[in-house]
Amino acid sequence: MTQTLLPTSLVGSYPQPDWLIDRQKLAGRFPPRVRARELWRVAPEYLDQAQDDATLIAIRAQEAAGLDIITDGEMRRESYSNRFATALDGVDIDNPGTALDRSGHANPVPRVVGKIRRRHAVETRDVQFLRANTDRMIKITVPGPFTMAQQAQNDFYKDEAEMALDYAAAVNEEIRDLFAAGADIVQIDEPYLQARPDKARQYGVEAVDRALEGITGMTALHICFGYAQIIHERPNGYSFLPELCRCKVRQISIETAQSNLDTTVLKQLPDQTIILGVIDLLNQAIETPETVAARIRRALPNIDPARVIVAPDCGMKYLPRAVADGKMRAMVEGAAIVRRELAGKA
Repeated sequence: MTQTLLPTSLVGSYPQPDWLIDRQKLAGRFPPRVRARELWRVAPEYLDQAQDDATLIAIRAQEAAGLDIITDGEMRRESYSNRFATALDGVDIDNPGTALDRSGHANPVPRVVGKIRRRHAVETRDVQFLRANTDRMIKITVPGPFTMAQQAQNDFYKDEAEMALDYAAAVNEEIRDLFAAGADIVQIDEPYLQARPDKARQYGVEAVDRALEGITGMTALHICFGYAQIIHERPNGYSFLPELCRCKVRQISIETAQSNLDTTVLKQLPDQTIILGVIDLLNQAIETPETVAARIRRALPNIDPARVIVAPDCGMKYLPRAVADGKMRAMVEGAAIVRRELAGKA
């Protein structure tokens, strides 16, 4: 892990270029759970090359802003989850099912008709490309097993818990390959732990721990209130968060900016590093570094700063690129303000 106090990172995504994806269509719909190839503006035979070029843009933007931990910006994805979820055996991608999303709307989703198995590695080339193009620490994200089980129609398993554990086995295989490909941090995205807390208490931690079984590299888990672009109202507390103190994950990514989260909850997570969301992605106004610093300071009475990574709330992909770049710079400068203050007290 980087030795910088209050290191900075994205949650995962960065705005995809308009020449790569139809951003108006992307923003005008709920995140796709099945494939949505109609969103891409580039012909299929050129898409890999275009996505590589877009990934280089995302890498260089993060480096220019001064981020310590670099992601691939999720340039190759139509959503955070569908690329992996639709690459698995046991899924009928030609005849989707239906499930309710976190806002209560019905969405086409993968229909599970057989045993979930990982057919092949999905994101290892993403990591290899990222590793080859930056000398900073790198993080890659993969959808979590509990969330994928909520984003599927179960036509095979006796119950969702059994299905989630097979999703977890597939994620575990992927995580092993991602570390082997050069990842420093692998993050599991589990927004539905917050959206479905009752089910999460039944088998959510078990599924996450199965996904991390035997994993020795640095792992993170992202839990959130939904994309600011889509879910505008935020509670000021999580419905499922302290429960994660029991799971194997080493870092937990939470949102505090838009929700004005009561950060005393961090006292209930005494061991994990917290990826602290301090950038509001609903408001396109670029924060001042002092605003960012104030959001970081708000958490510090409840957590040792040595266990804090500074990040945005989630969903940066929906911002205009210039706004995203400005917010990243403000985040880096705000973290530097607090870092200097802490050094002065030492």
